[in-house]
Amino acid sequence: MKPIVNIADAPVSHLLAHGDIFEMRMASFSDELGATRIGANLTTVPPGKAAFPFHHHYANEEHFFVVRGNGLLRFGETVHAVRPGDYIVAPAGGPEFAHQLVNTGNEDLVYLGLSTRNAPEVVGYPDSGKTSVAAVPYGAPGPARFVVADDQRGTTDYWDGEDGKAVRDTLNKK
Repeated sequence: MKPIVNIADAPVSHLLAHGDIFEMRMASFSDELGATRIGANLTTVPPGKAAFPFHHHYANEEHFFVVRGNGLLRFGETVHAVRPGDYIVAPAGGPEFAHQLVNTGNEDLVYLGLSTRNAPEVVGYPDSGKTSVAAVPYGAPGPARFVVADDQRGTTDYWDGEDGKAVRDTLNKK
């Protein structure tokens, strides 16, 4: 196995679009190179979109390096402008470390994402009140691992309750 991959050659491993707010393309580096403890990807988010719902990890730390574009980082109860060259750390922990990058610019927001791959993992989604649990790390071979549940609403879908309202509100405040 070759221990190197160029950004231009990394295969797009995930395409996502949900509703009018969530959309992204992701090229994975770590899976391509056989990494097991640290995940790495290049995420591209079109203008006016976010890649993922606002979330926090109890077991895993995430880092982001903004390569191109401008946006806003929702982090806990704060919002921060981001631009090329910014390095972001989202430590493992509760809602105070919840995070989401939103593209507020006129070009794609492109960022390098790095993450530990600790398991088990519990992820909270403050905008929708959901919790997800994974017994094995993301990227590990085998069947689907995430089960999303909210006992108060009986939800079982990743996107349930993720209507993008908080992202639209964030975009309207820029």
